Amino acid sequence: MLTSLLLAAETAKLGAAIGAGIAAVGAGLGIGRIGGQAMDAMARQPEKIGDLRSLMIIAAALVEGVAFFAAIIALLCVF
Repeated sequence: MLTSLLLAAETAKLGAAIGAGIAAVGAGLGIGRIGGQAMDAMARQPEKIGDLRSLMIIAAALVEGVAFFAAIIALLCVF
C-alpha cells in the first residue's frame, strides 16, 4: 500500500515536470514565431515599425504569461 502511494506521488511529480517542460518549449516556439513574423512585417512596411514593435512585445508578454502560469501550476502539483 505504501509503495503504491509513493509511486503515485513520484508519478505526479514527473507529470508536473513534463508539463512545465512542454509549456516552456511551447512558449519559446510561440515567441520565436511572433518575432519572426514581426520582422517580416517590419521589412515589408518600414513606416509601421513602431506600431509593430509594440504589438510584438505585447503578444510576447501574453505568451510568456501563459508559460509562467503553467510553470506555477506544475510547481503546485509538486508540493
